[in-house]
Amino acid sequence: MKELGGSKHFSYLDVLPIRMPRLRCCGFDPAMRFSHRFLTASIALIATAASLRSAAGARAFVIVDSQTGYLLEEQEPRKKLQVGSLTKIATASVVLDWAERKGGDLNQTITIPPEAFSGTLENHIGFQPGDSITMRDLLYAALIQSDNIAAYTLAQHVGSRLQTEAGPKMTPVDVFVTQMNALAKQLKMERTRFVNPHGVDDNVRPIPFSTAEDMARLTRYALNKASFRFYVSQKERQISFDRGGHRLNYVVRNTNELLGRNGIDGVKTGRTARAGDCLILSANNN
Repeated sequence: MKELGGSKHFSYLDVLPIRMPRLRCCGFDPAMRFSHRFLTASIALIATAASLRSAAGARAFVIVDSQTGYLLEEQEPRKKLQVGSLTKIATASVVLDWAERKGGDLNQTITIPPEAFSGTLENHIGFQPGDSITMRDLLYAALIQSDNIAAYTLAQHVGSRLQTEAGPKMTPVDVFVTQMNALAKQLKMERTRFVNPHGVDDNVRPIPFSTAEDMARLTRYALNKASFRFYVSQKERQISFDRGGHRLNYVVRNTNELLGRNGIDGVKTGRTARAGDCLILSANNN
């Protein structure tokens, strides 16, 4: 079987280098010793699949030891498919990298822009233009409840901070998406194209796509950050935002119904009509 190249040191967005193990491909051997954390990336997963190893209903999947990179099982790992809200893993990664490297404060309060409501984005939380909320609570909303308005707002804020480097011809969100694709390139996600920060693919041109293999690479990168691991491990979280001087509270609930079962401790769900049901899980076998 093929061997997948390991990640090089990352230079996109001037990110501090992170050492990643080589991602190797091998047949599954029950006698082989693996690290404690496993990762599965499944595209178009049958919704009733309740086990980490029940990925047979997926059009494409990989299962890897996320610490060593050993590939345990696979099916169509390089097949290009839409991945829906799994896109938000890249969104959160760019935000957290920016905050770490550029000194961004996740407790900073930012304003939800009117542009976030100009498309067809669902608004389950009920945000309104002008609401003020911390970046940290936006990350909870985007990663736990998969909120599209939150993902867009994060992208616009961080993109506006990076816009001076890119020039005035690009919108802040376009600048941010450029960084998402730059991260994908650095991670050697060779069959991935992000076109927005939330993964909505209705009436979108060009069409976004990725693969199970590429999304596993991205998620291994994201899981290197303790903050990301914490966000995606939460079953629910209360967030707060200000609207016209009134403090409003809302409990975001994780869309990953498998969280907490059979050692599963993250990561993210995704679904659109075009993508179908998508799922990335991490699990401990301890």
